[in-house]
Amino acid sequence: MGRQREPTGPGSRVYKEKDGGGAAGEAEVALQIAERTRRLLLQRGYRVAMTRTGPTFRYGSGGNVARAQYCNRRKAALMLRIHADGSTDSSRRGASTLYPALHRGWTDDVYGPSLQAARSIQRSLVAWTGARDLGLVRRSDLTGFNWANVPVVLVETGFMTNPAEGLLLRSAAYQQRVARGLAAGVAAFAVSY
Repeated sequence: MGRQREPTGPGSRVYKEKDGGGAAGEAEVALQIAERTRRLLLQRGYRVAMTRTGPTFRYGSGGNVARAQYCNRRKAALMLRIHADGSTDSSRRGASTLYPALHRGWTDDVYGPSLQAARSIQRSLVAWTGARDLGLVRRSDLTGFNWANVPVVLVETGFMTNPAEGLLLRSAAYQQRVARGLAAGVAAFAVSY
């Protein structure tokens, strides 16, 4: 059986490599990192609302529009989307942070603070984990960005399809380092925003 593919998001018709195998896929790893990040942010005194605390989204259709609307209704200071990347090239490794492209009428109100958050979070994530820095990536095609009325970033914490990085992403110790990097980056953004 060849590599499995999965949709890039709920309801998406665009597919990517599922993951490098093993016990935990991207969704499970992302949730584990999110829960660790949540605990650290709560310890710092932040309020945190999770779009999911289990395998499925708890509100609405479960798609990225519903997730953005969930954060919009709560007037979130930041919508932090946590992911792990995949590639057909198993040697690809590293972390990147995506932010919305400037699109008048859609993202112009969140573009500046989203870019500021992306810079802060990427810098902190790389410092805490030692991951290869793949930098910031501006995206105009992500529904979760285009429907957000609050600052929003999507962090690709590493490549599940890279055997070594996939193992790291599944380990509790590395997940904690990722969470510390994310929490520190969010805190730095919050102070400057």
